Amino acid sequence: MPGAGDDARSARRVERWFDAHARDYDRAMAAAERHLLGPGQRSWATSRATGSVLELGVGTGLNLPLYGPGVVRVVGVDLSAQMLDRARGRADLLRGRGVAVELRRGDAARTGLADGSVDTVLGTYALCCVPDPLAVLREARRVLRPGGRLVLVEHGPARPWWVRAAQRLLDPLTVRLQADHLLRDPRGYAERAGFAVQEAGRSGRAGLVHRVAARSPG
Repeated sequence: MPGAGDDARSARRVERWFDAHARDYDRAMAAAERHLLGPGQRSWATSRATGSVLELGVGTGLNLPLYGPGVVRVVGVDLSAQMLDRARGRADLLRGRGVAVELRRGDAARTGLADGSVDTVLGTYALCCVPDPLAVLREARRVLRPGGRLVLVEHGPARPWWVRAAQRLLDPLTVRLQADHLLRDPRGYAERAGFAVQEAGRSGRAGLVHRVAARSPG
């Protein structure tokens, strides 16, 4: 079973990869969303955010311009300093709309936020990269107020068996080269972390994209 040392090494690998690829991230993500993941996934997620928001793996801040008027504060956490540097311009745009924005470099499994201090925890394509997704979602449950909302959009196991078979073959390579797990099911992790799933659906080519909206225990 992986221990704390393994998680720390994995986190450093994730940090190094994203630092090295921050300059190209937006372009690569745009191509993936256009050809594979499908449009509208980020808007689906951000439309369900209200109040004070913790964003897991905020990256270059692609979600920041999409938050609606019901959001008053966003704390974005990411391991990569280079990715956060590229998020600052988008954060300033959101601040210009009167939203308080804080970008934090750190581990999504240890945010440092107080218990019950946020209304929404949101992540898009974040759980695929963290060393321990269950620890991240348990942290999300801790910082959410009772009845608060968890919103996830992740790529995961495809619908067709033959695509899943290809994912199983590719997964060790993508984990090693890109710190990217192909087969994590966000709904299963959310339920194991104690959330009550209210919405769950699939989208994108071959049903690769998994959408989950859930509530923390009231």
